[in-house]
Amino acid sequence: MTQTLTLRRPDDWHVHLRDGAMLADVVNHTARQFARAIVMPNLKPPVTTVEMGRAYRERILAAVDPSLDFTPLMVAYLTDTMDPEVMRRGKNEGVFTAAKLYPANATTNSSHGVTDIKNIHEVLDAMEDVGMPLLVHGEVTHKDVDIFDREAVFIDEVMVGLVKEHPNLKVVFEHITTQEAADFVTEAGENVAATITPHHLRYNRNAIFEGGIRPHYYCLPIAKREKHRLALRKAATSGSSKFFLGTDTAPHAVGAKESACGCAGVFNAPFAMESYALTFEEENALDQLEKFASINGPRFYGLPLNEGKMTLTKRDQLVPERITLSETDIIPFHAGETLGWSVS
Repeated sequence: MTQTLTLRRPDDWHVHLRDGAMLADVVNHTARQFARAIVMPNLKPPVTTVEMGRAYRERILAAVDPSLDFTPLMVAYLTDTMDPEVMRRGKNEGVFTAAKLYPANATTNSSHGVTDIKNIHEVLDAMEDVGMPLLVHGEVTHKDVDIFDREAVFIDEVMVGLVKEHPNLKVVFEHITTQEAADFVTEAGENVAATITPHHLRYNRNAIFEGGIRPHYYCLPIAKREKHRLALRKAATSGSSKFFLGTDTAPHAVGAKESACGCAGVFNAPFAMESYALTFEEENALDQLEKFASINGPRFYGLPLNEGKMTLTKRDQLVPERITLSETDIIPFHAGETLGWSVS
C-alpha cells in the first residue's frame, strides 16, 4: 500500500475567497495547499472592471502569509452590458485570466449575471480573439425546471449552442455535478474542459436530508443522484486531460448556513487535497491524482506547471468540528471525520 505520494504542487481552478475580514480569515487555507487559484468575482459589488480586478488581487496578496508562495488568478464577472474592451484590456494588462458567466440569480451574488447568452456574444468574440477562457456556472434558472435538472437543461439550452457558435473559445464547465455534463465535456472538442469539486465526489443528494435538513451539505449546483456521483468519480480518475481540480470552496459563517434561508457553499479548502486523495485511493487511481490536480489545469489554461512539490502521507487526521477564524465559526467539509491522508 502506498504510504507517501509526492506530486507537483497543485492549483485550485475555482475558489471563493470573499473579501474584507472573511478574506483575511480564509485565504491562507487555500494558499497552504495550492500554488495558484482562480478567484471567483461574485463580490458585492461584483468585479466588472480591470481596476476592480487589480484592486481585489492586491487585497488578496496583502492577506496572504508572506511565507507562502501563492498567486491569485483574477476573473471578470460578465453582465448583460459588459464592454468587450474590458476583456481585451484585462488580458493585455495581465489582470484577468478568465471571465465568468453566471446565469442571473443562479447562485450566491449572481443577481448581476447574464440574463441571456445572446447579450454577450460580442464579449465572447473578444475573448476568442485574446485567448481568454470562459468559466461557466452551468444552470438554468427557469422556475418550471426542477433544481436537480438545471444543469442537464443548461447543456441543451445553452452549452451546445455556445461551443458551436464560438469554436475557438476555451470553455470550462465549472463544478459539474451530472453524468450529462461529464459526457458532454468528454465528447466536446479540446477547447472544452471541466472542474470537479471534492464534495461532489464524496456525497450524493441524500446527504442533504439525512436525519433532517443538513445545511452544511447544501451547495450550488446542488448534489445529485448516486449515478451522477459515480460518473464524476469515473471522469475525475480517468486520466482524461479534460477534467481538473476546482474545489469551489465557499466559506460561510455557521449562522449564515444554519438559518431560515441558508447560504449555498461548502468550505473545503483546509483539507481539499486529503479529500481528493481519499477518493482517488478508493478508485485505485492514485497514479492519476497528479494529472488531475497539478497538470491538466495549467495545460488547459496555457500556464507553466508548478516547480514545487507536495507530499501526501498515509496518516490519519481528525478534521475539527469547527474552525474559528477571527470571530467567525465555519464548519469545514469532513467536519468530525478522520481522513486517511495528511499533507506533509
